[in-house]
Amino acid sequence: MSTHTTQRSEYDGRTGYAKGDADDRRPRAVHRTEEPPYAWRAPFSSYFYREVGYTLTGLPIAIVGFVTAVALFSLGLGTFVTVLGLPLLAGLTALARGFGRLERARVRGLLALDVPGPEPVRPRPGFWGAITARLADAAGWKAVLYQVVMFPWAILSMTLSLVFLSVGWTLALYPAYHWVFARWTDWPGYRLFDFTNGSGHHVYYIESPLQIAGVCLVGLLFVFVTPQLVRGLTNVSRLAARGLLGR
Repeated sequence: MSTHTTQRSEYDGRTGYAKGDADDRRPRAVHRTEEPPYAWRAPFSSYFYREVGYTLTGLPIAIVGFVTAVALFSLGLGTFVTVLGLPLLAGLTALARGFGRLERARVRGLLALDVPGPEPVRPRPGFWGAITARLADAAGWKAVLYQVVMFPWAILSMTLSLVFLSVGWTLALYPAYHWVFARWTDWPGYRLFDFTNGSGHHVYYIESPLQIAGVCLVGLLFVFVTPQLVRGLTNVSRLAARGLLGR
């Protein structure tokens, strides 16, 4: 019995670290684990591509979290007058904490922001004590809110990141694959548009050196703007994680 008590006292449930650890290993507040690169080298940094990885992988997780939160909340409210509704809502906050733990790990690994977890749920004796403790868990309900409000943001973040990233590098690298059109098609270059109206047939190809250089420059503009766009998108995710998933 005494050994068990000693082990419990050596563990700090607030921080998740042993009490005997050095202070620098026990996070006390939200902090960055890595500083973002300068704008001129951002498109070629691992920091940027980790941010892109966060936006691209966030949508599948957001879908699961959103569907789980809405389904359990609706089912819990629908059966609230029965004894089944309260356990469902309590289970919702428990699952939301699990999603929050996953999201904090993603934010720490991909967005270089360490967000310490919230206080653990204060236990209450008995089955219904455990249920009411979960129902009174403010951190659990904030995690539920995070799963709901961040779902549309995950869609927007993934869409913009993917579009700007692909468009930028496709245009910037156009001089490297311009020859493909003349070699394998009957186009002298990329066909930008082709239509017919009352004034005749209009077709425009990107084929001259000046046109190719212009496309490349537009692509480079996208390449250097995209990291700033993704940074802005992920900063919103950082703020949400700090406000709704932290302590």
